[in-house]
Amino acid sequence: MDAKGLWSVSTGEGVTVAVIDSGVDPVPELRGRVSHERNFAGDPPSGGGEGRSHGTEMASLIAGVGGSGGVQGLAPGSRIMSLQTGHGEATVGGSSEIWAQAIRYAADHGARIINFSQTVRPFVPGPRDELNGPLRQLKSAVAYAREKGLLVFAGSGNDGDTSNAPGYPSTFPGAIGVGAVDRSGKVAKFSTYGPQVKLAAPGVDIPGRCKNGQGLCRQGGTSPATALASASAALIWSKHPTWTNNQVLRVMMQTASKPEGKVPSKYIGYGIIRPGQVLIDGKGDPGDPDVNPLLPHEKSRESGKGQAESTRQPATTPSGSPDGAAGADSEDARRAAEGVAARGRGDGDSSLLWPALGVVAGAVTLGGAVLFARRRHPQSSV
Repeated sequence: MDAKGLWSVSTGEGVTVAVIDSGVDPVPELRGRVSHERNFAGDPPSGGGEGRSHGTEMASLIAGVGGSGGVQGLAPGSRIMSLQTGHGEATVGGSSEIWAQAIRYAADHGARIINFSQTVRPFVPGPRDELNGPLRQLKSAVAYAREKGLLVFAGSGNDGDTSNAPGYPSTFPGAIGVGAVDRSGKVAKFSTYGPQVKLAAPGVDIPGRCKNGQGLCRQGGTSPATALASASAALIWSKHPTWTNNQVLRVMMQTASKPEGKVPSKYIGYGIIRPGQVLIDGKGDPGDPDVNPLLPHEKSRESGKGQAESTRQPATTPSGSPDGAAGADSEDARRAAEGVAARGRGDGDSSLLWPALGVVAGAVTLGGAVLFARRRHPQSSV
């Protein structure tokens, strides 16, 4: 699946992706791609920090045009709405309240996709714990964006080889938790796993600007994986502008490269994203525009048809824990698990995304082999 082939069909034009992160620097590859900026984080702390590097990297992977040796993004025709919610790289997020404000702002100001390459973990969560006030605000904001017709992609986190603690907002109902895979399609060791993972994307050896500003270095994490999932959605939505968020997500789930064994997998969810299956091969059934494939019993409030009966029990994941996600009894989940109109791993020329990234990275010289798998702090970039 060569990137040039994708771009002959769609570049993401007409789709705005809100990058809720540390802000975006005016690097050459993003010149003219940032249509809107807003700072929710206030002035930076005294002493500075690492600046906006993380947000800039995510925006470049989505919409970069490769200017002056910079990163070529996967959806170079899309636009970026930069919503700054923190400073530096270790604590990009600022606070859950600020995140909630940014999500609602994106939903009210023309974004169609929210890229959330961050996560926050509650301290020692337990089965009876209730969300605190800020996290309730964040959960409500995610639901608001979904009901307004947006897709919310959120990194699952980089604690898969340590605590594997789940974080928010990837675990909220309707959010699309994204895991990371390597070149072989195998889940990255650091990728946090669990029922919150709905899709996976490349997240190892991804090109990004080096911290010293000289050339490009390799980076890793569910952060870049989330950005590439957002970019894939932008490509599909640009090609099919009349589809709803539910339909774009449905075809992404259906055409993903399926995991071994039970689907969804706790490691890569419904599979590894393959936009070429939709754009080049014409696969995927968009289905009901008003039904979220992850929440089959909930009708879109924006559809005007009302919500499904609140008395129905939430769907259950294969692990047996109710989390609002589609379960084995959901027709959407079954069709996605079977890969409707996509025969499974490796069929055709669009089996994995990585060859496209090879084309993207091939236009630049990678300076070093630094792996930035950011997994510090309870609230951090991922």
